[in-house]
Amino acid sequence: MSNLDHGKFTRVTTLFHSLLALDVFLLFFSGYAIMFNDELWWLLALLGGATGTVAVHRIAGLGLITLVIFWVTLQVTSSTGRSNFWAAKPTKGDFDAFIQDIRFVLGRADERHPNARQFAGYKSDEVPLLSYVGKGVVAIFTIELLLLTVSGLLIWSKTGVASLFQTKAAAMAFVTFHGLLGVIMLMGVMFHIFEHGMHPAFYPVETKAFIPRSMIPEQHADGGEEPDTTGIERLSLSPSWRTVSTIFGAITVIGIVSVLIASIFDEGYPVPRELAIGGGPTSLLMTIGINLGILVLGVGLVLSMYGNVLRIRWERQLEASDQEPATAADGGEPRSDGGVESDD
Repeated sequence: MSNLDHGKFTRVTTLFHSLLALDVFLLFFSGYAIMFNDELWWLLALLGGATGTVAVHRIAGLGLITLVIFWVTLQVTSSTGRSNFWAAKPTKGDFDAFIQDIRFVLGRADERHPNARQFAGYKSDEVPLLSYVGKGVVAIFTIELLLLTVSGLLIWSKTGVASLFQTKAAAMAFVTFHGLLGVIMLMGVMFHIFEHGMHPAFYPVETKAFIPRSMIPEQHADGGEEPDTTGIERLSLSPSWRTVSTIFGAITVIGIVSVLIASIFDEGYPVPRELAIGGGPTSLLMTIGINLGILVLGVGLVLSMYGNVLRIRWERQLEASDQEPATAADGGEPRSDGGVESDD
């Protein structure tokens, strides 16, 4: 077992992450079945046709609102949540880390800034709860989810949107904003799936988002003092990693590009017919590309379920061996509430 960037968060945080991921996947599947109904006709039929797909999308939207309210309440009412809210705010060190990372890439710096550390070469206790990259990811996803939630609620009631913007053109632009914002978030999620599913040290799934710190033992099975290294030298590269990561990386890029292009040229939701550049399925290659993007989402859903299976199996092994749990590295007590999203 290695002492990498695993289990930095509390049990509630990891469970919230899994529920949020499931809800977002449902929003994506249903939303893009409507958006690309020609290319994803099979998904539209699988979700119960137009009526069933819209119902799934709205139920998932309500689920997202419920999760957001729960998380905000938890952060405000728990001491750990409040402290981690401040820990997620950008600092001067984060800006310095960004500048130093650019200099490091250009060969003008010998090492990365401490605020840029994630796990390579360091033990988990030496790594900040969120690197500056992680803080950026949390901020971007928070803003996107907030805008999607607000715009989705307004679109839900067409009368409310019309009365707010007074003109049909303005209402159409608002619908377009909601759809294209979803496209941007979709591309980020696809990259996120590739980044954390194909990491060579954690392939096929990075467990820090699923196994909380309370389940990581203080001492490893070999006993003795805590090692000075991360333990990465104990890991071996999976024989299938190079082939799978190359193929999946290509599929991810094709999916991202296809969804982006199709969102501009395809007519209908989210781009109103009056504003569309093209119309209908552009080509067979575009149809294949969009379906590859949905395949990436499907792989992400499977990996999320697999990560929770690993957590359950890990928990049962700990119960069987009666190992003593450790304190959460994000400041909470074992199995306590609070914490922030991981930088995945």
